Amino acid sequence: MKFIIGIIMMVAGAAIVIKSESVLKFFGRIGFFEKFFGHEGGSRLGYKIIGLIVFFLGLLAMTGMIGGFMEWLFGPLIRLNQ
Repeated sequence: MKFIIGIIMMVAGAAIVIKSESVLKFFGRIGFFEKFFGHEGGSRLGYKIIGLIVFFLGLLAMTGMIGGFMEWLFGPLIRLNQ
């Protein structure tokens, strides 16, 4: 099942990156990305970054490495609370 979910996430991430203009027209501009990544093209770049993150997480989910990655990413925060 994790293989199928990973493939779906990878396809969705790639579609967001490839069709960032259509995503921008559908969802609109994002103020945070416009402020920090440029005045006119910031939202497009933001959608591409989101698409790349979704693609990467899908790849990790498909290969079964998402647990280790999340443990590495949030490990310092978890150890800090203990």
